[in-house]
Amino acid sequence: MERPIKSIILAAGKGTRMKSETPKVLHKIFNKELLGYVIDAVNGTNLAQENYVIVGHCAEQVEKYVTDTYKNAKCRLQSPQLGTGHAAFQAYEDLKGFDGEVLILCGDTPLITSETLTKFIDAHRKNNAALTVMSAVFNDPTNYGRIVRDEKGDLKAIVEEKDASDAQKKIKEINTGVYLLDWAKVHEAFLNLDSNNAQNEYYLTDIVKWTISQGLKAQSYILENNEESYGINSKKHLAQAFKILKERVIDKFLDDGVTIVDPDTTYISPETEIEADTIIYPCTYIEGKNKIGKDCKIGPFARLRGDVELGNGVKIGNFVEIKKTKIKDHTNVCHLSYVGDSTLGSNVNIGAGTITANYNHITKEKFKTVIDDNASTGSNSVLVAPVHVGENASIGAGSVISKDVEANALGLTRAPLKILKGWFDRVKK
Repeated sequence: MERPIKSIILAAGKGTRMKSETPKVLHKIFNKELLGYVIDAVNGTNLAQENYVIVGHCAEQVEKYVTDTYKNAKCRLQSPQLGTGHAAFQAYEDLKGFDGEVLILCGDTPLITSETLTKFIDAHRKNNAALTVMSAVFNDPTNYGRIVRDEKGDLKAIVEEKDASDAQKKIKEINTGVYLLDWAKVHEAFLNLDSNNAQNEYYLTDIVKWTISQGLKAQSYILENNEESYGINSKKHLAQAFKILKERVIDKFLDDGVTIVDPDTTYISPETEIEADTIIYPCTYIEGKNKIGKDCKIGPFARLRGDVELGNGVKIGNFVEIKKTKIKDHTNVCHLSYVGDSTLGSNVNIGAGTITANYNHITKEKFKTVIDDNASTGSNSVLVAPVHVGENASIGAGSVISKDVEANALGLTRAPLKILKGWFDRVKK
């Protein structure tokens, strides 16, 4: 039986260089919080029982996000903030008597993957280590803690840059801030931390020194792709991480048989699923969690805002926005339309400029639009939800539909046409 794993995720920092009132870990890529990427990576291993998120700056805001989003995550407050070792210690009481492994990560590293964490855990177990630190090699290791090895090449210590000697600063192997601990063997390290360093803080890295001093096995696991260790400390870092993640996702879809006409101008979230032979045209933006079938055509200049499910052969055209909507096979939403909180059947045709008016700004309620198989809407139609358009029904162009339209019927609201003869000549005079 595999040993149980729990995680500690450090998310207490202010992120001063972000220059934002939003806590650093709640900044978003593809409309998903940085912290969410880390928790999802841990949960994606299918090994972690529970996650302890250490909060500090804007603690209530971060805790609300965590508790609203994750059932297996709890927050623990670090106040005052006395360093990374002190932060991890805030989960110490929760882990008393725990006979398993504890994974420690930073909440601002959105590029870490479940696959890498699984390999990391496997390496730790195969080597029967008491502690394993994830490391990476960079040509420019500035600002990172250095991995210091002894003459045999074994892990000796981790030295923060502000405490490093000139020789140690030349080391290119750095600490990524990810650790795996055999908790029963290493937990006492947290009771022996001190703040005797340049920052007067309790360093998490000192648990390596303690582990080695006790004759326990400590090792490092070198990342295959050092991009996964990328930490976000500024808006520039955020933009760079966004670009890396975007390119990673695009490459995967291209390998899976999706046609992406212009990868440079196409943005697709990592939570989106797309089947082969679908074509994504330029300047398309897809965020959130979506499922797209085969032989679809999306864009150009389309936006899917999340919770969108498209069947096979669906067309989403230029300047179309879709949100929280399920669309069945061979339906067209071709141009200049907004469809939100809706269900569309098969072989439906949505005319240009059709809008589902689904939001009451006073009550903040959102209502649902249902359009059954083979129905159609004329150009510039407005469907005022909640509303149901039946099978084979048609909506006349320019109509505002606020009541259900039964199957096989025509829904039409249109003022009588008035023609004022000689109008131009009168206005000109």
